[in-house]
Amino acid sequence: MALRTWAEQFAGGAVPEAMAALNARHPWSHNDHFHSWILANLPAGRRTALDVGCGQGGLLAALASRFTAVHGTDRDGAMRGRAATRCAGLPNVFIHDGTWIDGPVDLVTMVAVLHHLDVADALERVRSILEPGGRFLAIGLAPPQDVTDHLWDLASIVTNPAIGYVKHPWPSVDGASGPVVPVKDPTMSFAELREILADVMPGAAIRHRLGFRHTIAWTKPS
Repeated sequence: MALRTWAEQFAGGAVPEAMAALNARHPWSHNDHFHSWILANLPAGRRTALDVGCGQGGLLAALASRFTAVHGTDRDGAMRGRAATRCAGLPNVFIHDGTWIDGPVDLVTMVAVLHHLDVADALERVRSILEPGGRFLAIGLAPPQDVTDHLWDLASIVTNPAIGYVKHPWPSVDGASGPVVPVKDPTMSFAELREILADVMPGAAIRHRLGFRHTIAWTKPS
């Protein structure tokens, strides 16, 4: 049984209720939290960046000052509208529907998006449009499967309110809001994803992270 399911049932549900109340007082965005990791691992080439599944455009805005042109794609019209509003006044940011732009590009990013796609096909497309020396940086989700996955899940459960307190020290008057972006539960495990990466993007680094996330970093060989 996954630790999350066990935690929901432990002590008749009292513990998860208390944790949920604490998280609601100190909410934080698990996806936005990793934007700084992406910005710290940008490629040397800074001409064109593509954010697949750009959502509300937060990462597009952060990349705008670092690249000549930044493109965001999203299948959801409401998300594209929010991204356009967020990036208004940034003339080098371009927002498209779900269609990928043609390469070459220096950076491709995905934040909680890869599990919405056909993973192998998406990784092949990333590899094909990246410039030599270009980077693929992704934040992902995967259901826990082996012991290591469950230990990271437990660490995320325990540290989630602590991180929320650091990032949002004053109690929220609104509580934790529900997701405003399209969501889908991941089905591919960390180990399965690692196998596909080894085949499509040899040398890619995939790492467990707190916040129920993992990161993927790959540089296309020159």
